[in-house]
Amino acid sequence: MNNLFYHRLLESGVNADHIIRFAFDSADDLYMIDESLIKIEKEKRRVDPEKFMAYIRSKVVGEGMYYLLLDEIQMLDCFEAVLNGYLCKDNMDVFVTGSNAKLLSKDIATEFAGRKDEVHMYPLSFAEFMTIYNGDKYMGLSEYMLYGGIPLVVLREGANDKAIALQNLFDEIYIRDITERNRVKNVAELEDLLNILSSSIGSLTNPEKLKNTFKSVKKSKITSATIKKYLDYFEDSFLIESALRYDIKGKAYIGTPKKYYFSDLGLCNARINFRQFGQTHSMENVIFNELRMRGYSVDVGVVPITEQNQDDKVTRKQLEVDFVCNIGSSRYYIQSAYSLPDEAKRTQEIRTFRKIDDSFKKIVITKDIVQPHYDEYGILTVNIYDFLLDPQILEK
Repeated sequence: MNNLFYHRLLESGVNADHIIRFAFDSADDLYMIDESLIKIEKEKRRVDPEKFMAYIRSKVVGEGMYYLLLDEIQMLDCFEAVLNGYLCKDNMDVFVTGSNAKLLSKDIATEFAGRKDEVHMYPLSFAEFMTIYNGDKYMGLSEYMLYGGIPLVVLREGANDKAIALQNLFDEIYIRDITERNRVKNVAELEDLLNILSSSIGSLTNPEKLKNTFKSVKKSKITSATIKKYLDYFEDSFLIESALRYDIKGKAYIGTPKKYYFSDLGLCNARINFRQFGQTHSMENVIFNELRMRGYSVDVGVVPITEQNQDDKVTRKQLEVDFVCNIGSSRYYIQSAYSLPDEAKRTQEIRTFRKIDDSFKKIVITKDIVQPHYDEYGILTVNIYDFLLDPQILEK
C-alpha cells in the first residue's frame, strides 16, 4: 500500500521532494533520526517521537502540500498524538500503513474521528486471486478455500511453504500482538478458543455456549465474560467477523447467538492444521467475505413460523436465511447450498424464502455447475464461480 500511494502521487505530478517516506521498522530510516532498531528491540521500547518530528520539520521547508507516507506507525511512541498534530496542518496529507493488531484495532478509529479516511484492506478476493493463479477456476477455488487470499501466502510455492507462512502469521502477528496489547495472561485458553471457532465456522454460538464447551472438553473454568473479551479481541484485530441475527418479519435484531467467520480461510485452516477442511462451511465463509468486500452489511436472517403437525398440534419454529445483505436501499436474501442433487434438496433450501413476504431478491448460491436461472417463484440460482467472478451477478 505504501508503494502504491508513492507511485500514485508521482504519477499525479507531485514532486518527489514533497513526498516524505518513513518506515519505522527500517534500520536505515531509524538511523536518519539517530535511533537504532537493535536498541529498540533490546530495550522493548518504541521510537522517540521528538526525534521523528524534528526530522519531519527538517524536510518541510518549501511551499505547497507535503505528503507523509508512514509505515508500521505503531512502532512510534504516542503515534496517535503525533498524527493528530499533523492532521491539523493545512500543508500536510498523511498516509499511514501497518499490519500490527494495535494499528488495525477498531478503537484507533476513534482517535481520529472526523479527520481521517480509513481503507480496510481485505485479503485478495477470488477474482483477484485468479489473476495470478496458474490453473482453472475449479482448482483455483479449492486452493483459495484451503490457503486463503493473503498475498504473502498466495505468492508462496508449494503446500508446505503456504502452511508455514500462515502459521507464522498467526504466531508472529496475530497471537503476539493480541496478547501483548490486551495483556492476556492465559494465552493457552485464548488459542483454544481460536481452535474451537476454526472448527465451527458459521455455527450459531455465544460466550455461554462456548464456556460449556470449555468445561466439558477442556475441563476449564473459564468464564463467559472472559470468552466475550477474547471474542472482542479477535474482532477488534479483524481476525474474525460476526454476523448478527435479524428477525425478517419483526424487523429487529436478535442479540445472541451470533455466527463468526474468519477474514481469511487460510488462517482458519492453519489453526486446525488443515485437518477439518469442510467444504460446506468454507463455501459459506467465502460468500460472507465476498459480500463484505463488496460493501454489504451482512446479517443472519431469522423467519419465525407456526406449523400444525398431523396431530393438530401447533409448533413454533425459526427458519434461517444464511445471509441478509444490505447496501443503501438494496437488499438480497442469500442461501449457501453446497449441492442441490435433487428437487427435494432444492425445496428444502428455498423453504425459508417462500415464507418471506417482501419483494427483495432471493438467491441460492451452489457449487453445482448451473447456468444462472430463475424458478417459478422468482428465486435466482447461480453457481459459486459466477458469483465470485462477476460482481454484478446479483443485479442480473
